[in-house]
Amino acid sequence: MARQLSAAHFSNEQRLVTGVVADFKKTLPATRDSPPFDLDVHLTAPAGTTVLFGPSGSGKTLTLNCLAGFVRPDSGRILLDNRIHFDAAGRVNLPPHLRRCGYIFQDHALFPHMTVRQNLTFAADGTFDRKESALGRRRRIADMLDSFELAGLASQKPGQLSGGQRQRAALARVLLSEPRLLLLDEPTRGLDSRLRDSFYSLLQSTQGRLNAPVILITHDINECLRLANNLCLLEAGRVLQNGPLHSVLQKPATVEVAKSLGLYILLPAEIRALDPGRRTSRLRVLDTDIDGPYLPGHLLGDRCTLCVRQSAAVVLASNSTENALTLRVLGSYQSSQGVRLECENDVRLAVTPQQWEQVRENDRLRVYLPPDAISFLS
Repeated sequence: MARQLSAAHFSNEQRLVTGVVADFKKTLPATRDSPPFDLDVHLTAPAGTTVLFGPSGSGKTLTLNCLAGFVRPDSGRILLDNRIHFDAAGRVNLPPHLRRCGYIFQDHALFPHMTVRQNLTFAADGTFDRKESALGRRRRIADMLDSFELAGLASQKPGQLSGGQRQRAALARVLLSEPRLLLLDEPTRGLDSRLRDSFYSLLQSTQGRLNAPVILITHDINECLRLANNLCLLEAGRVLQNGPLHSVLQKPATVEVAKSLGLYILLPAEIRALDPGRRTSRLRVLDTDIDGPYLPGHLLGDRCTLCVRQSAAVVLASNSTENALTLRVLGSYQSSQGVRLECENDVRLAVTPQQWEQVRENDRLRVYLPPDAISFLS
């Protein structure tokens, strides 16, 4: 029945996609403490790690719960590797244990009354391979304990473990259940930077042995950039943009997408000239004319938003370079990426300590915008 529904309800292009293809809606009714919430998700999560990124309350955890089968959507469909997990029209709704989704919650969700070994044994006993011998299952558990450096902790319970150790145990337990999809809800929440780095390495090595897509929730843009192969941006229950990380970063679909990522200089701009032969444009930005890329589909006088990745902008030590804006500096502070500058018009920049020493006496800076780094957002 699942194969028939897959062929009947999905296009040929969708049927060829491996990983998650989801298109569903869910409405949560109003409560005494909160208004109603509408979730409308159109999500493709192929092989690799897809990061759900967005502010608190945007629907990220609700999306994971619908994918895992803990929450039933009101309408739509969910497929994993062309298998129907949910189809409202076809009245298909697989229970969580048949979806085989490994789900790591914020608290890692280990059984507190069981030792590490017992937690892993419980997961191994729940796999679908009934032909595996008891000896083979014990060997598999022992291999997993060794791989995640848990052999010396096998007899301890979760309450006796550190945050990083619980994290490793949770991942090991999920892998033993042989999931077809791995879901992680803010897995590094509450961990210090050292443990975060350890988890990143652990997850990346885990992907090599896990033949399943990973969907991960994070609020941390640096974590997102490090882990994501694909990015899904959520806001107020809607998907703003979904696609390969490099595509989303190179050209945000809308101003809202660019603002949600917090990586861009966004300024009002007007098209002053278009040159199809040279594939260039001339833009008026903050009373300054600058060169930009050719903008097909636009006309002279169009007003939109100039978008430039902060990391592409160059703070200059002199005033001689063209294609630069003059910006007043409002403040500065040290960060892990160097010195962060807060400028007028809500422009944020990053410079190295050495660059900052060259310009720190200036209350205004010249900022060069490479023409090929400029996009024009409506």
